[in-house]
Amino acid sequence: MRVMGVDPGLTRCGVGVVEGAPGKRLHLVHVSVVRTDADEDHALRLVGVEAGIEALVEEFRPDAVAVERVFSQHNVRTVMGTAQAAGIAMLVAARRGLPVALHTPSEAKAAVTGNGRADKAQVTRMVTRLLSLETAPRPADAADALALAICHVWRGGAQQRLAHARRSRIEDAARAERARLAARSRGGSAQ
Repeated sequence: MRVMGVDPGLTRCGVGVVEGAPGKRLHLVHVSVVRTDADEDHALRLVGVEAGIEALVEEFRPDAVAVERVFSQHNVRTVMGTAQAAGIAMLVAARRGLPVALHTPSEAKAAVTGNGRADKAQVTRMVTRLLSLETAPRPADAADALALAICHVWRGGAQQRLAHARRSRIEDAARAERARLAARSRGGSAQ
């Protein structure tokens, strides 16, 4: 499975692409940061984030996109920009029909370090080790994006299987209900 992790931000939006499967060795496909200038018009910055993510999705063709779930921070202005960048990443994925998963920072940290409260240095060290990289990904946004992708490779598959099973049960129930209604409309009593 090839997963693109996105650590959303307006100034620096980390993007990491990882390939692997649960219990298998992980491989780095790509890591970078989409940057926009803080002095630029806000709307144009969003266009810049979209263009950057769009180009990377086109080039690396992930099977799924994992985006950091935005949570309330003390600085409302910062959280708004982060949420907007996260929305752009989800929009780009949805346009292509790619599944999108949201993972909290704690989930990503726990997936790669075993500790949901790990600091950025610990996350970077473990991402470097797990992907057998010679040098640590920089800046931290890049390492965080890779952690999100790793988290999804390891945990997202199980979540997707559960969601698929739920959808299958719902679809089976819907088919049964349609059959019951069709039989009823033909004059039968399939109650």
